[in-house]
This record gives sequence, structure tokens and C-alpha cells, in this order.
Amino acid sequence: MKIQKEIIMFDKGKSFKLFSPSLKNCFFWHYHPEIELVYVEATNGIRHVGKDISGFTESDLLLIGSNVPHLNFDYGIQTECKQLVLQMHENFLQDIILPVPEYEEIKNLLERSYLGLSFSGETKKIIVERLQSMKEKNSFASLIGLMEILQILANSTDVKELNKEDTRIKWFLNDKIRMGTIYDYIHENYDRKPNVNEIAKIVSLSTPAFCRYFKKQTNMTFTDFVNNYRINQAKIFLLKDCSVTEVCFQVGFESLSYFNKLFKQHTGETPSEFKKKQFKPIEINGRIGIITKESSCNK
Repeated sequence: MKIQKEIIMFDKGKSFKLFSPSLKNCFFWHYHPEIELVYVEATNGIRHVGKDISGFTESDLLLIGSNVPHLNFDYGIQTECKQLVLQMHENFLQDIILPVPEYEEIKNLLERSYLGLSFSGETKKIIVERLQSMKEKNSFASLIGLMEILQILANSTDVKELNKEDTRIKWFLNDKIRMGTIYDYIHENYDRKPNVNEIAKIVSLSTPAFCRYFKKQTNMTFTDFVNNYRINQAKIFLLKDCSVTEVCFQVGFESLSYFNKLFKQHTGETPSEFKKKQFKPIEINGRIGIITKESSCNK
């Protein structure tokens, strides 16, 4: 469960690969020298790229730079999850992009990707369609398609930098803590009261040393991380049409007002507003109804 270097193999004569991985229930905290474009589609999930730990709803499109540690995006997802991953050869930037002056904007994009870039809006929609169409093309047409995708991303304003500093693997080489153990502990205890002293003991650190380590690795305190995890879990239950009050206690909060306040801080909207946006009225044969999802409010 320690951070791992992923060895990526390419077909002969190919400078990139496009595939759909599935690692559900597997904790794969890893890095690789290849730049990676990832599209993930799921009801709700967690993204952990570098030091950024945040959630996504419905889908996410990310460009992850060389040697930036990240967690597989289907980790812990219990619902249906689809992924498209495009990995560029380790020398793609050096050999293909840098020698061509017309690729200046793409060069800047790939050089900035070490921060972890999340794309949304119309950009995400366009890129996903183009990734899907690339699967049906021959090698040369696919390469042209990739360059067009990178050019669109390079000029997009629908982008968010996930990290504010360099988080490439050199910052994590001395990591002796099993992050998978921490994630597993929080997942099993988030609805109760995760104890920082207990998890520190599990990973063989004193509590002060664990708190320093955790803050350095994630830019979050252990309490903030647990609350962030709880909010992401709350989104899943709300999307299953559970009541706000039920969800509040289901994910471990003891105060409804505090849950509402924290949820809005994380998402920009209250749990009720989030739920209302997901369950919109529709008209069928002159009647008004609500699109609902199967309700199951168990952990």
C-alpha cells in the first residue's frame, strides 16, 4: 500500500495509449513518468492528486503531469464507474512537442500539468467526445486527434489547478507511511469517530509525528480530511434520495446545523440545494414527476 511506481508499456510504434482501466476496491497510490489524461464518470468519487484531496460529482477530466502521485479514481466507488485514460510516452513532450514551434501552447500546457489540472464545462464535453472517437481511428488519425485535444485544453478557460506547489515524486520519496491504511481506517470509521491517536498507533507513529506527516502530505489536518471524506460520502447518500437529516447522522455528524454549514463550505450549496438540483421535475404525458435514483441509505 506504499506509494508505487507504475510501469507503463506501450505497443511498438505507439507514442501514447488509450484504454479503460478498472481497479475498483483496489488502493493504487502511484506515480509514473508518463503524462496522463483521465476521464472518470461516476455518481460521486474522490480525487487525490499530489496534495489535493477533493471530490467530484458525475464526472471529472484531469491532466496529470509526470511523476505526480495520484490515487486511482475508482477507489472506493460502489456504483457504476467508467474511465478513459490516455497516457503519453515518457518522451512525448521532449521529442514530439518541444521541437515544433507551432506547439508552443501545448508545450506550456504539458509543462503546467505537474500541478494537476481539472477541466469542466464545455471543454470536458468536447474532449470526452473526441476521446471516444479516437478509439475508432487508426494510429496516425489518433495522433492528430490527440494534438487537437491538447490544443483545446491549452486554450481552455474551464480549468482549475489542483495544487499550488510542485508535488512531483521527489516530495514523496521518503514516504514510509502506508496511505492505503489511512484511507481504509477512515472509510471504516468515518460514520463513527475516527481517532487520530488510534490511526497514529496503527502506522507506528506518535500522534504529534503523525499529525505533522499528514499535514505535510495532504495540506489538511486529519480532522479536515475526515470531514472532507464525510461530505463526499454525504453526496452519495443524497444522490440516493436519502433525507438530509438521515444523511447527516449516517456520515457521522452529530449536529444538523454544523453539517449544513460544513457542506456549504465544501460545495457552495446546502445539502437541500444539492439534492434539489439532482432531482429535477420532468413532465411526462402532461404529468409532473421527479427523476429519482434507487434509494439505499446504508453504508
